[in-house]
Amino acid sequence: MMFIKAFLVGGVLCAIGEILILKTSLTPARILVGYVTCGVALGAVGLYGPLAEWAGAGATVPLTGFGYALAKGAMEGVSEHGLLGAFTGGVSATAGGVAAAIFFGYLCAIIFKPKTKT
Repeated sequence: MMFIKAFLVGGVLCAIGEILILKTSLTPARILVGYVTCGVALGAVGLYGPLAEWAGAGATVPLTGFGYALAKGAMEGVSEHGLLGAFTGGVSATAGGVAAAIFFGYLCAIIFKPKTKT
């Protein structure tokens, strides 16, 4: 059942992004920034946490989940380290995911020999 919930929530998030690309003049970069910002905002008001618990990877893997992790890390950082934690908490909470993205991106570049677009 967890796979179905993750598929449904992740699919809805991706479908919203696809609709925004097709029906608006927003660039993909602006949509991505909007997703991260929505994740931060929904995490800050406490709405994204229950969704992430219910849907699992369907809510934590997309960019809204990255924004949620930033907000959650910043809030935890503030509670532990005060004002400085607002700046360091989000970075430390998302460091593993960012490091994995860099590593696997580099690994794919080595294996598949990327070329520039023409």
